[in-house]
Amino acid sequence: MRGNNVLGLIFSNVHEERVRELTEKRTMGSVPFGGRYRLIDFPLSNMVNSGINKVGVITKSNYQSLMDHLGSGKAWDLSRKREGLFILPPFSGECSVSNSRIESLSSISTFLSNSREEFVIVSDSDVVCNIDFTDVMSSHLKHNADITVVYRSGKLPEKICDPTVYTIDPDNRVRDMLINPRADGECNYGLSMLLMKRETLMKIVADCVSRNLYNFKRDFLQRNISNYRVFAYEFKGFTQTICSMNSYFDANMSLMLPKVRSELFNADRPIFTKVRDDMPARYGLGSIVTNSLIADGCVIDGTVENCVLFRGVRVGKGTKLENCVVMQDSVIGPNCRLNYVVMDKDVVIKNDRSLLGFQSYPVFISKGSVV
Repeated sequence: MRGNNVLGLIFSNVHEERVRELTEKRTMGSVPFGGRYRLIDFPLSNMVNSGINKVGVITKSNYQSLMDHLGSGKAWDLSRKREGLFILPPFSGECSVSNSRIESLSSISTFLSNSREEFVIVSDSDVVCNIDFTDVMSSHLKHNADITVVYRSGKLPEKICDPTVYTIDPDNRVRDMLINPRADGECNYGLSMLLMKRETLMKIVADCVSRNLYNFKRDFLQRNISNYRVFAYEFKGFTQTICSMNSYFDANMSLMLPKVRSELFNADRPIFTKVRDDMPARYGLGSIVTNSLIADGCVIDGTVENCVLFRGVRVGKGTKLENCVVMQDSVIGPNCRLNYVVMDKDVVIKNDRSLLGFQSYPVFISKGSVV
C-alpha cells in the first residue's frame, strides 16, 4: 500500500447526542480520553501510522476545541506544504439533514474532486482502537473489492448507536447487512470504518443526494450491497465504541489492564496527541496511589485508587478518590470522598465533599463547575 495514494476522512461530530454531557461544548472528536488524549487522536494516528499523509476532518458545530487541539497537525506530522491536515467546516448546501454523513460528504465534494488520491478511508471518531489500515488495504486489493468495511466478531456491545450486523461469506464477501437488529450471541458488527475508491465514493454520494436519500447506513451501504463488491475485514484487537457515559467510563477504566494498554498504545504504532509541556506529577509525603493512570502536572496529597487523572489535576490531603475519571486542571480539596465520578475540565470540589456514584451509573460533573 502506498499511503500517499489514500485520503483519510474523519467525521468529528457523529453520535454526539449519546454523550450529551461530554459534547455540549465540544465535538465527539475532541472528547478527552485516557489521561492525555482526545478521541480523534486514535483514528488520526491510525491513518498517519499507515502512511496516509492527507487527512480531512469533517466538522459540523462546536469545533473550536477541536481546532485548538489539532492546530496545524504538527503533532501528527501533518504540517506540510503539500497535503497534510485539513479542517473541513460545514458548508451550507440546499439540503439540511441533521447528523447526515451523506450531506457532509456532499458539502466537501470540491475537496474530494480536487484530491488526487485513488482511495479513501472513512472513519468515525468515536471508536477507540489501534488498527493498521495497510492490512485493510491489502485485503481490499486481494478481493478486488469496491468497498471494504471493518468489523469485529463477538457479542454486540450494549447501547451501541444504530449497530450494523453483517452476514459474511467464507470468502469475506458481505451478503447482507442489518441495522439495529436484535442480535443475541456472536455476530459480525461494524466498526464505522470503510475503504473504497474516491471516485466510487463521489458517485454513490451524488446518487444518494439526487434521490433525496441521506441515511448513510441504509442508503449508502445497505442499498448498495447487491450493486457493488462489498467485502469485510475483521479487526481482532481491542476496540471500544463511545456511545454512552457508561461506555466512556468503562473505556477509561479498561486502561488499567496491561493487555489493553499494550494493544492500544503499541510502541510500533504510537498514538500521537497535542504536546503540553508540564512538570512531572508530584506526590506528597502521605499520598497513596494504586492501579491508576496519572498524567504529568498532577499534584497528589491524598489517596487515589483505580483512577484516570488528566494533566494538572490537584488532589488535597485526606481526600480519597476511587474509580474516578478526572479531566484536566480540576482541583479536589482536602478531606473529600469520591467514588465512581466522571469530572470534566476545570472543576473545583471544595473541602469535605462526598460524591458517590455506581459502576453502572457514574456521577458526571460538567466543565467548570464548583461543587
